[in-house]
Parts: sequence; C-alpha cells; structure tokens
Amino acid sequence: MAMTIVEAAHAVTGGIDTHGETHVAAALDEVGGLLGTESFDATPDGYSALLSWLAGFGPVGKVGVEGTGAYGAGLSRFLARAGVEVIEVDRPNRQDRRRTGKSDPIDAVEAARAALSGRAHGHAKSRDGAVEAMRVLVVAKRSARQARVKALTQMRQLTFTAPDQLQCRIKGLPAPQFIAAAQGLRPTRSADPVIVATSSALSSLAHRIGALNEEINQLDRMITPLLEAHAPELLGIYGVGIDSAAALLVTAGDNPERLRSEAAWAHLCGVSPLQASSGKVTRHRLNRGGDRQANRALWTIVISRLASDPETQAYMERRVKEGRSKREIIRILKRYVAREVYRNLPRG
Repeated sequence: MAMTIVEAAHAVTGGIDTHGETHVAAALDEVGGLLGTESFDATPDGYSALLSWLAGFGPVGKVGVEGTGAYGAGLSRFLARAGVEVIEVDRPNRQDRRRTGKSDPIDAVEAARAALSGRAHGHAKSRDGAVEAMRVLVVAKRSARQARVKALTQMRQLTFTAPDQLQCRIKGLPAPQFIAAAQGLRPTRSADPVIVATSSALSSLAHRIGALNEEINQLDRMITPLLEAHAPELLGIYGVGIDSAAALLVTAGDNPERLRSEAAWAHLCGVSPLQASSGKVTRHRLNRGGDRQANRALWTIVISRLASDPETQAYMERRVKEGRSKREIIRILKRYVAREVYRNLPRG
C-alpha cells in the first residue's frame, strides 16, 4: 500500500481514514499534490509512526481525520497533544464514491484534500476533559433508562393476559406502586402454571427495574458534580436540568472555543432555519440535521419554560395571536435558548 511520489519543503497536509485496527494516512503538498500514502497500526506506537511519516515530508500544517468521535478519537487526541491542527472530516460523498471508486487510500487522500481546501474546517473535539467523562457516563445512563422503559412496557403487557387473580392486584396502578406490588409477588403453590410463571416474570422484571433505578441514581451522583464544577452557569439557566446540560455540553465538547460563532452553534444543534427559497418565493425550512440529542435538550428546556415561565407563556400567546403555529413558535424558542446556552458555555 505504501507509495511515495515526491518530497516537499513546505507545509504538509495529512488525511487519515480510520479503522479499528489500522489507520491509512495520505500526505499532500501545499498545492494538493500527493506525496504518499501509508498504513499504520491503530496504537500509540502507530500514532507516533504516522506523525513521524508525515513530518518526513515537511512541517505538518493540519490533518483531516475521519471518525474523530469513533475509531479516530485516540489518534485525534495524540495529534492535538503534539500541536497539530486536527480537522474533523465527514464521510466522503457517496456520489463521488460511485464515480471514482472506494478504497482506504482514496478516502485518506479525500480527507486530506477536504482539510487543505477548507471544505472541511471544523476542529475536532479534544475529548480529554470533564465533558468526555460526562459523555461516557451519559451513554451508560441513557442505556439504563431505555432498558427500564422496555422492562416496564413488558410488565404492562404481561398484565393484559395475566390471570384474573393477578390482574385484580396490580392492573391499573401508577408505575411506582405497580413496580412495588410486582416486586412483592412470590411464586405460589398454585396448580395453575400460568399464575406461577406470570408472577415470577413480573417479579423478575420489577426487580430489574429497581436495579436499573439504583444504577441511574448512581450515575447521576457521578454526573452532577462534574456539571457543577465545569459549567455552573449553564445549570443556572431557567429550565436546564442535569440531562439537558449534559447533552448540550457533550455536543459542544471539551473545547467549545472550536465553535466559530453563535450561529455555528445553532447549526450544530439543528435549530438554525435553512433557506428554501425559489424564484419569487422566499421561505425557510426546518433544519433536520445537527446533533439530535442537543436538539432534544433544547426542546425539553422550551417545554419546561412553557409549563412554568410566565414570560415564555406570554410570548407563546402573543405569537399565536399573530397567526404562528405552536410548533413554529417552539422552533423559534429553541433558537432563542440555543443563543442563551452559547453565551454560558464554559470557555477555557
């Protein structure tokens, strides 16, 4: 796979196609000429060898890396610590792939060209501080919450077909009482195997939910101090809770200074309206891109304010009278909240 064409004396731009076991690197000169491609192990020693290989062509200006939030996370951290500018590169365009083919060296060259041309210009998240610690805890918490919802849904479904002796004890109870009652069920010596099996299943699922609740509480006890120490101003915003603050910080990353402006932050959160004008028609459409977890966090904040904040409620009433739909007003409010959040993101 190795190939060397010509040496350069000026700044070199690198491109990396990342994988689980190996990373493929490409080097370009200052005018986009290909200097070479090479494969390296996805290990600390491999990262060092990759950087040395790039530096062999000249001073390394910047490196475009695919998958900085996945396979390329370790390499991105290594390059950033070495003082190299790391540019986050999206997956190559599928139409281009159909025309030119696909291989790891081709993808690496495309990543380098995207960084050199400025087509890719977003700086990668550093993933080396309190926000990265929050992110991994949030992943575990989100998984536990999803498992809890799934277990509770299964319990409700089991009650639909449960024998009458069980239904009269647990059906229709609110969730906390329902779970507590199911935890208290014990297999009986009934001759009816359905009663015995259903009681055992409900008790098992209820105890699972109890364990998941404790797991979620424990994760909250770990996330909250990180939030309070790293972003107290963010928690001070009306309607921002632990989950919303954590989701927004994870989107911003440990180095929110990489966000060029408040408009760039809004675009990242998927709350910046997109142009959809044509001819004499001037209009905007909903942005369905961006980080959907951050978008959901902004929605949660807006809904919380609509439920309890008189100022937000008055704004909703005024805009409804002007002919705006409630969904449209919520989108506007999400944009306002994004602006407020941006001003309170931790810097340095």
